[in-house]
Amino acid sequence: MASTPRKFTLASRASQLAQVQTDSVRDTLAALHPEIEFATSFMTTGGDHNQSQALYLLGGKALWTKELEVAMQEGVVDMLVHCLKDVPTSLPPGCEIAGVLERADPLDCLVVRKDAPWKSLEELPDGSVVGTSSVRRVAQLKRRFPKLVFKDVRGNLNTRLAKLDAPDGPYAAIVLAKAGMVRLGWGPRITAELGPPTLMYAVSQGALAIEIRADDEAARKLCRSITHWQTEWSCYAERACLRVLEGGCSVPVGVHTTLVEAEGDVRKGRLEIVGCITALEGETHVEHRIEADVHSVEEAEAIGARLAKVLIETGGRAILDDITTDRDRKIQLAKDNNEQV
Repeated sequence: MASTPRKFTLASRASQLAQVQTDSVRDTLAALHPEIEFATSFMTTGGDHNQSQALYLLGGKALWTKELEVAMQEGVVDMLVHCLKDVPTSLPPGCEIAGVLERADPLDCLVVRKDAPWKSLEELPDGSVVGTSSVRRVAQLKRRFPKLVFKDVRGNLNTRLAKLDAPDGPYAAIVLAKAGMVRLGWGPRITAELGPPTLMYAVSQGALAIEIRADDEAARKLCRSITHWQTEWSCYAERACLRVLEGGCSVPVGVHTTLVEAEGDVRKGRLEIVGCITALEGETHVEHRIEADVHSVEEAEAIGARLAKVLIETGGRAILDDITTDRDRKIQLAKDNNEQV
């Protein structure tokens, strides 16, 4: 008798955005492999539980992935769907990223309060409060807009928009990833895109990744069937840069990457990657660009690692050391005041 095809369960966080993204990956797999059954499962992670503490103090590593990885390693689920920017650059033993889907627009965007007249950051009055939970965005934007006030805002996308539009809320505008806004149908609320030189985006922003157990060859083959190699190479270059910098998602590292495919060659291209590190108050900023031909994902990663070393040698190490000292001080202060960290 023929054996019953294996059923694969895809899991992610329980937020609306995570569910939309996971459903999209499931549908992509199902369309290419109609003979296989794909299901979904959703759960709450540590980053979802703590909605009061700034991400900068939480540290960022595995905030959105740990509980999911435990379920996968125990065999409860088979694949994890993540925003790749939320995935630590070093995974637990026995786990691997097996698939990376084509990247959506990685830029950040500005969303102003409903019915407000402003169309850009430049138009916001001095002292306006801009909400963002990203220390990277705050650092880069303080550098260019020192007269604006930046305030942490946590919660899922719908919650953040509700906080922005609240009549008694403090925010004149918030800064979000454009990809999430578009995926949830909030594209019309975008006031302006924020790209270089104003703001370089987070490592791997806009890309979805699939994590599997390293010994699950069947899952790996499915993931490779929907992988967009150009996105994979670009994002792995960025992740290699961040890995060398020893940073989590709460370190103010920004990137901007392009990969132009070579004509007539299936796997070859010209990679250009720009990286920056910005001090928390925007007073110091280092930036560097590398451009080179690449023939493999390993070569792309090597370029990202080389970029990180240049950034470190040209002032980045001092910035990162200051950030570590600042975080440790704030964490200790919170503990002394019996606050949750």
